[in-house]
Amino acid sequence: MMRLIHILVIATLISAASYVYKIKFDSTLQAERVAKLRSQLRHEHDAVASLRAEWAKLQAPARIQGLAERHLKLQPMKTNQFDTFDNLPPRPPEVPPQEDPIASIIAPGQKSPETTGSIGNRGGAR
Repeated sequence: MMRLIHILVIATLISAASYVYKIKFDSTLQAERVAKLRSQLRHEHDAVASLRAEWAKLQAPARIQGLAERHLKLQPMKTNQFDTFDNLPPRPPEVPPQEDPIASIIAPGQKSPETTGSIGNRGGAR
């Protein structure tokens, strides 16, 4: 009987040791995956930073100025192209707004009605 108990205890210890080894192996595998993902993430952050720097370089005003000078036929501004506000022409006279411009074209002497066919008379009973 004691011998059977010893065999069961040894079998239990062996199965517990194998279970602990399996857990350790799985955790080591997960730690390696995490390290690999962190490395990939760091690589992607570096790539994004590099692309942002390249984009900023493409948007530099000196580069755009060079492209404009090379590809556009622009002439430099002259100081005599500008004038003061005193030399601007006067504003055009304001035309008073009409109540209904279409009605004034159709019937110039009549006032436009306040109701239409789609809107009933608001002052009357419903």
